[in-house]
Amino acid sequence: MPRLYFKYGTMGSSKSAQALMCKFNYEQKGMKVLLIKPLIDNRGDTDVPKVRSRIGLEAECKTVSPTDSIVKLYNDAVADGGCDCIIIDEAQFCTCVQIDECKQLTQKVPVLCYGLLTNFRCQLFEGSKRLVELADSLQEIKSVCRCGNKSTVNARFIDGHCVDDGPVVFIGGDESYENMCYWCWQEELQKAKKLRTKSKK
Repeated sequence: MPRLYFKYGTMGSSKSAQALMCKFNYEQKGMKVLLIKPLIDNRGDTDVPKVRSRIGLEAECKTVSPTDSIVKLYNDAVADGGCDCIIIDEAQFCTCVQIDECKQLTQKVPVLCYGLLTNFRCQLFEGSKRLVELADSLQEIKSVCRCGNKSTVNARFIDGHCVDDGPVVFIGGDESYENMCYWCWQEELQKAKKLRTKSKK
């Protein structure tokens, strides 16, 4: 039976690139792929939504809002010529209901989800939490912190200073986030705290 996969990593760990390479591999075998991303991730989109990677790969995709049904997208794809596989990028932004739908769809096709595990506070996203609970396969896509250790944190920077408060969803690029190990993240938070304390004196 097909399986539900969750492949997760910090920002900059090539998640989107791997999703696009997986799509290419299926299509190279003559299979039809339904590529999806949450509507909230609209970086770089104009008229046509696309999944984009930092290394320059991109492909057109379908989008889902929190109220959209992934089952409906699958049924539409089947009616439009078929669907042998579903690939979802930025899956952390999916809702619990949508991840439940993904699990149900594995009765028919494999579903491969790529995304972040935790937010900038080191807390699970709704979608990633449900994926950890339901996925048949969990795979970490590893990347490296500035110190050389494995990165585990998506550190958020505002005006050059590391922060641990603010909205959970804040779509930004390399200027807003840096993947770090836990200890470098803590060091940056302490530096920012000292600067705030000094500026108040």
